[in-house]
Amino acid sequence: MAELWTQMGSLMATIMFLYAMVERFFPAALRDTLQIHTQKLVNLLYPYVQITFPEFSGERLKRSEAYTAIQTYLSENSSQLAKRLKAEVVKDSQNPLVLSMDDDEEVTDEFQGVKLWWAASKTASNPHAYSFSYYSPLDGKRYFKLTFHKKHRDLITVAYIKHVLEEGKEIALRNRQRKLYTNNPSSGWYGYKQSKWSHIVFEHPATFETLAMERRKKEEIINDLVKFRNGKDYYAKIGKAWKRGYLLYGPPGTGKSTMIAAMANFMNYDVYDLELTAVKDNTELRKLLIETSSKAIIVVEDIDCSLDLTGQRNMRKERSEEEEAKDPNKKEEEESNRSSKVTLSGLLNFIDGIWSACGGERIIIFTTNFVDKLDPALIRTGRMDKHIELSYCRFEAFKVLAKNYLDVDSHHLFSRIANLLEVTTVTPADVAENLMPKCVNEDVETCLLSLIQALERKLAEEAAEEEEESDDDGGLNEEKDKEEVTEQEIKNNGHCVEDVKGNGFIL
Repeated sequence: MAELWTQMGSLMATIMFLYAMVERFFPAALRDTLQIHTQKLVNLLYPYVQITFPEFSGERLKRSEAYTAIQTYLSENSSQLAKRLKAEVVKDSQNPLVLSMDDDEEVTDEFQGVKLWWAASKTASNPHAYSFSYYSPLDGKRYFKLTFHKKHRDLITVAYIKHVLEEGKEIALRNRQRKLYTNNPSSGWYGYKQSKWSHIVFEHPATFETLAMERRKKEEIINDLVKFRNGKDYYAKIGKAWKRGYLLYGPPGTGKSTMIAAMANFMNYDVYDLELTAVKDNTELRKLLIETSSKAIIVVEDIDCSLDLTGQRNMRKERSEEEEAKDPNKKEEEESNRSSKVTLSGLLNFIDGIWSACGGERIIIFTTNFVDKLDPALIRTGRMDKHIELSYCRFEAFKVLAKNYLDVDSHHLFSRIANLLEVTTVTPADVAENLMPKCVNEDVETCLLSLIQALERKLAEEAAEEEEESDDDGGLNEEKDKEEVTEQEIKNNGHCVEDVKGNGFIL
């Protein structure tokens, strides 16, 4: 054994001596040729393939999306096997402290029965090199190296790498902090750290379980959302952009904004609250759409109040006639004072035109209190695919609110409340306000009695309004009858005069 080790030592020393002689005395062209042929010899004997994924790509050294996705994938799936880990703080994540493989660490992975090796490595830095990269680290360039047997080349390059990238992006989306965006005025779009959208962390607690709505309608909406979320291949098959429109309409206080929050929490989507009055024209609207991400809900609340889009096509002729009659100077002044020149056509293209297909997995929601005022072209099927009416509170919705606010499933006052809810028009917001305890001494029964009193007052007010309307209608009918009697008397008098003339009594 000692003799064997002695021979191996002599062989290694000889190889190192020859390598040093080649590096020092051989010309560069000859060294390159020798290295190429040496690598070919190694490839014949070495049965494994290696793929490198650098942290930065291109001459501008932009951070590689592939590297980030692989890092996320390995942190979630394989880094638990590593013995040396490094901790990193990730911005905008539900798990701000993420553990990943340290440099020069290796882990194994398995895909369809094939074993693979991932290694995190780093090249030595050049202290004299200058980089234009904003992100480039000073301690060398990092990269991931994937090693696998060459007989599995097709499986790894076609299926496995795609699986890793998609899974890494999905994990990042799942772990991210969801955000609530609002659009900035165009004057603040350009410049250092300026953007078209501002955001805060979206922390609304609403869910479908706490939403005051009939169970059947909630299940219908949930099934529709699930079908949409899983419909990527279906939308591609039918040649349609992967988006869906919802129109939420109903009186104020019926839970339209809460519905949006519940949908965002259920789908794990960001929310873009689009304020149309801050958008100058159709071009700016298109630019805002391009800047939205996938897996997002774009919301335009109270669209009947946001812009003059209510029945534009019916009133176009009347407006053109009025504008022609106006003084030209006054007309120019009114045009300049208009804060937004977004048109109905521009909004239709925004939700259903060619530009709406940029990105994917988006939901567009309009809310309104007066659905009859909206132009039919704006809310037709294909633009607003599903219309959801949020109406006044009924007993099934009340039971959800009672569970949320008072943590009760039944009470002897429920039957009385159910009877009152059937004959009154009260919103879920009003019911919730009366159910909420106002002080520490209020118990369940006190809150329910407070609601009963509010419902009885509402019922009395509605009865008084109906009686007043009936009185007004009666007065109008009496006046109409008097007018008809007067007209009949005038007619009769006219006939009498004609008869007299016919008999020759008037000269």
